[in-house]
Amino acid sequence: MSSLQKLSQSLLPIIEADLKDAIERHGLAGHPLYADILSYHMGWIDQGGKAASGSSGKRIRPLLCLLACQSAMGDHQWARPSATAVELIHNFSLLHDDIQDESPLRRNRPTVWTIWGRAQAINAGDVLFTLAHLALANHGDGASTGKLFPILDEACLNLTQGQFLDMNFESEKSVSVDDYLGMIQGKTAALTRATAELGAASAGVSAEKQAGYREMGHNLGMAFQMIDDILDIWGAPELTGKIEASDIHQRKKSLPVLYALNQSDELQNLYGSLSMFDTATVKHVIGVLDRYQAREYTVSKAEAFTQKTLGALEEIGSQNEAGEALLELINQLLKRDF
Repeated sequence: MSSLQKLSQSLLPIIEADLKDAIERHGLAGHPLYADILSYHMGWIDQGGKAASGSSGKRIRPLLCLLACQSAMGDHQWARPSATAVELIHNFSLLHDDIQDESPLRRNRPTVWTIWGRAQAINAGDVLFTLAHLALANHGDGASTGKLFPILDEACLNLTQGQFLDMNFESEKSVSVDDYLGMIQGKTAALTRATAELGAASAGVSAEKQAGYREMGHNLGMAFQMIDDILDIWGAPELTGKIEASDIHQRKKSLPVLYALNQSDELQNLYGSLSMFDTATVKHVIGVLDRYQAREYTVSKAEAFTQKTLGALEEIGSQNEAGEALLELINQLLKRDF
């Protein structure tokens, strides 16, 4: 059994229990908001109210947080409030993103807004945002908590800025690769950056070492989003949990699209039209992307940030079992099937 498998077996049940406790402890246990909407979105029940399995996501961020803390020679217990907070913030952002993108599926299930409506989905997202901050306040060490809140709040601010740019790009005629990199620094890398930094900060490491974990998390998020860009166009729906070529349907200016747009007048005309993309148009767009080797270009960019991630982890120099598991987790995330 690998270090990641071993530690995941012990840490994932703790993560799940902490998430349920964070929601239930503030009087929500018997409330319909928790019993129905939040429990469904978190993957604990299905639409009929029965216990669900395989719908909760992989809890990558809280696992990353706990491993970062333990790899920094800390006790993972110290980072449990931080791990809970980042996962609740992640799920808050998913609820709102699904509304803004009008996404019908999340993890191969109908999204919350398609079942309960936009207003209740927004409300549920707001609850998770608030609970994340209450969870972090449960840290117990006032001095440490005071250092953790700015890390989380900076990530939340960057998330909303990145989401603004992502949505704004859909109507912008000219978006550069540099614009895209700035967008994903907020939309995706902000939370992985904060996740790794919160884990290290919870362990009480030096400012220099904390910055090393922050750098690792940043590069991990950048590479992770580029791989997601590939999967959201070429990935199988059963793998992504979304509709086929979801980014093309939504006219997202992801990295493969931007690369081809800057070379193809035909693609610029398609994205400049007001008509909806039907299935035939989506397939045609993918054909144009293939013609300009947009997938290969994106893979090369993701690989560059992967190497930066691994370099930052090596610089940190964690040699314990959690450090080995952290390396395994990063390799799993950045070497997903395309």
